[in-house]
Amino acid sequence: QRLGVLHVGQRIEEQADFEKIYKNAWADNADACAKQYAGTGALKTDYTRTGKRTPWGLIMDGWNSLIRYYKNNFSDGFRQDAIDLFLGNYSVDEVEPASPLHVKKDWKFLALPIIMVVAFSMCIICLLMAGDTWTETLAYVLFWGSASFGTFAIILYNGKDFVDAPKLVQKEKMD
Repeated sequence: QRLGVLHVGQRIEEQADFEKIYKNAWADNADACAKQYAGTGALKTDYTRTGKRTPWGLIMDGWNSLIRYYKNNFSDGFRQDAIDLFLGNYSVDEVEPASPLHVKKDWKFLALPIIMVVAFSMCIICLLMAGDTWTETLAYVLFWGSASFGTFAIILYNGKDFVDAPKLVQKEKMD
């Protein structure tokens, strides 16, 4: 009322159009911040926009959480390194000729996930397209299931190698 937006006696709760615009702007801002920080839109924006949870909002939150998990573990190290360089948390050593960012990846980083996905897909296909006999189907399912489980176990055993951790070390804090 002091700014002249509302008349005397008007209440902000009675302004449905303003409330809708405000909630959408707030949710859009949350999406923009979350995309910069986490790589996906914000969670629970359906609640921010409408005041209630929706089934589609739950599905989108699950999808965004899966994407965040993948990005955080397998593709976010370079982003953190860039942020550290930009903020000055890491100072480049001009004497050191080799870049700490360049790390040669082994064959297993591409081959093992592909083998696991192919083996798991073949296991599902064998389940859906049964063979002539149940023993034939069981043999195929056991083979492809064990192949997918075996590659998954190898990936878990070498898990730290698959994680994309930041490669730059923060500089010492100067007192």
